[in-house]
Amino acid sequence: MIFYIIAFFIVALDQFTKWLVVKNMELGESIPIIQNFFYLTSHRNRGAAWGILENQMWLFYIITVIVVVAIIYYLEKHAKGKYLFQLSLSFILGGAIGNFIDRVFRQEVVDFVDTYIFTYDFPIFNIADSALTIGVILMFIQLIIEAREEKEKKNEQH
Repeated sequence: MIFYIIAFFIVALDQFTKWLVVKNMELGESIPIIQNFFYLTSHRNRGAAWGILENQMWLFYIITVIVVVAIIYYLEKHAKGKYLFQLSLSFILGGAIGNFIDRVFRQEVVDFVDTYIFTYDFPIFNIADSALTIGVILMFIQLIIEAREEKEKKNEQH
């Protein structure tokens, strides 16, 4: 149950921050937080990451529903007792639902986190995107841990 609460918190934080941006900033407006590194920039995205598949909302609806169902299935059937795996799935679930809400109600995703890594202007993103990224990283860590454990078991058997 805690993992659904985590996902809900991610969705709530994501939607609240997007609401703040929509209500308080003009589209394209940018507020420097740390000069040459971090800005709040009001941006909209009608596609997926980096704007790919722009205006393909029906595809995003289908994919998101499939992903959400799969995540819930995995949380209930395969992730029990694997805290890191459950945590990764809760972050992915929260991120997927957060952006899904935007696509359903706005027909676009609100982005606002604008960073410069050295001189590279990284694509603008949001809390849901961050949660998705963190979830995938945690899942890779879980997979690495499981692979090591499996390798250790095989080594113990020989």
